[in-house]
Amino acid sequence: MGTLVGLGVGLGGLLIWSAFAWPATPRSPRPGRLAALLAEAGLGQVTDRSLLIVCLGAGVAGAFAGLVLTAIPAVGVLFGGVAVYLPVALVRGRARRRRRELAHLWPDAVDDLASAVRAGMSLPDAVAALGVRGPEALRESFAAFALDYQVTGRFGDCLDRLKARLADPVGDRVVESLRIAREVGGGDLGRLLRNLSGYLRDDIRTRTELEARQSWAVNGARVAAAAPWLVLLMMASQPEVIARYRTPAGVLVLAVGALVCAVAYRIMVRVGRLPAERRILA
Repeated sequence: MGTLVGLGVGLGGLLIWSAFAWPATPRSPRPGRLAALLAEAGLGQVTDRSLLIVCLGAGVAGAFAGLVLTAIPAVGVLFGGVAVYLPVALVRGRARRRRRELAHLWPDAVDDLASAVRAGMSLPDAVAALGVRGPEALRESFAAFALDYQVTGRFGDCLDRLKARLADPVGDRVVESLRIAREVGGGDLGRLLRNLSGYLRDDIRTRTELEARQSWAVNGARVAAAAPWLVLLMMASQPEVIARYRTPAGVLVLAVGALVCAVAYRIMVRVGRLPAERRILA
């Protein structure tokens, strides 16, 4: 009996020790939010550290410009804060435009896949052929897939790298559909691709109509947020205005005004802009 108890205690101690001593299975690190944003914008070669440096430089330049134009330190600080966020806003706008452009190209790419499969090509060869005769904006990624598959011959791993290069939510859905079709097999691949193409076209049509109807809210929010500060810039040429905003009460007014503008702008944009499709399958 004592032997069994000792064996159990020793085995439990070994398990506890192994949880801390033995290395865990290595996992590929997930990219940060800035790195993922740069990839979605087609700027995967730019590091997040470089973007942060650009933001810092823009903030310093904005603060200096605001101080020179108005001679009010508080306005310089506010302009610097806006300028810090400006590079990130530009990258986000580029990512939205790229996502919108690729969404209009995917139905044609899926149609090309369906045609190649109906012509008797294997699924990997059909995917690789998009690097030659697919939509222009997608050819580079699929050409890299063709080279990758030629070297490794591992379809699943090549799809993972293709998905990382595309960095697009619709591309994630297409790639995962191809993966399932490859693993499950069957003779309905052509019909599956045609159904997927029709679904993507319907989704684009619906989203385009909604964006056209709600674009006025986003544009109105931009005008409403910028108007008070444009008026302040025009009034900054008057010495008495500069003197008022250099007082503690003037600084408080500027701070409250900036906070109200920022909150109102975010609310209007959230109400007026359709939520961006997230990369759930990334």
